[in-house]
Amino acid sequence: MSRDTFSYDPQDAGDVRDTSAPASSRPRRSTPPDTRDTRNPVPDGPARADSTETREHGYSREERHKSPRAYYVRDRAYLLRDSEMHSLKEIGKFRVIPMTDLAKYAYGGDREQMEKDIRGLARQSLLRDKTLEISQKQTLRVVTLTKAGHRLLTKTNQLPDNQPIYHGLLKPREVKHDADLYRLYQKEAARIERAGGKPVRVLLDYELKRNLNRDLALLGRDKDGPNAKERIAEKHGLQVVNGKIPVPDLRIEYETPEAEFRHVDLELATRDYRPRAMAEKASAGFSLYARPEDASRLRRVLDEREITAAILNL
Repeated sequence: MSRDTFSYDPQDAGDVRDTSAPASSRPRRSTPPDTRDTRNPVPDGPARADSTETREHGYSREERHKSPRAYYVRDRAYLLRDSEMHSLKEIGKFRVIPMTDLAKYAYGGDREQMEKDIRGLARQSLLRDKTLEISQKQTLRVVTLTKAGHRLLTKTNQLPDNQPIYHGLLKPREVKHDADLYRLYQKEAARIERAGGKPVRVLLDYELKRNLNRDLALLGRDKDGPNAKERIAEKHGLQVVNGKIPVPDLRIEYETPEAEFRHVDLELATRDYRPRAMAEKASAGFSLYARPEDASRLRRVLDEREITAAILNL
């Protein structure tokens, strides 16, 4: 489904984020980057000193079968293996993940172990395993956190304070698009790591729009003044294009081998994108990805409009 509507407009106010962890005054833990995007430094943000790394690799079979640990939230104890906790953290950062991608990236292809973990997490009411109809001939099996799963991650400090954590489905009609963002992250994170960098934090469009709305609202009557949008856009590492502030589907903040913090903005374009929307996203400096079945058509659109941008395969 086209995400043209995510280009920010000052009239589109409101907090569309589900929820996030509170801020902390403790210093951010260092993590790595991609040398492709040198325009935008990552803004300073606090993180828990004892946080786990934002991107973790799949666990070995031996590690997955270690005895579970007890995690306490109020008067409830949850017994979880490391691989189960890792899955909860991945799902919380991306809101919704297809089971096929979770098996591939979080479990190294070990589908049997993933199914065992998902069943255990569902029994403890920490996640929901759903099969959704996304077209007349296609279904998609996805997992999302429950409120209890969200509470467990936040109360036990499993992720940095500045890493938003989500639960539930926000827009079921866009679930296929949103579910692909986990795979999009994996593609770009691999590029970052090959360049010697390390991802630090993930921000979805919900969070970016919320922050823009908040700062524009604080301007009050001055929000329509000269250069007001430009100042707000620059604060958030974005640009004004045709009077709007386009917002990417996904932002990855990362650290370079030189210990510099930067970010890269990613857009998952679909065949439904209008040429003008494509031009705006390209002008905003986003890295454009597309599913293989959509990529050739979108490249033709770029060529016809003489838009200088590359379409990367998802």
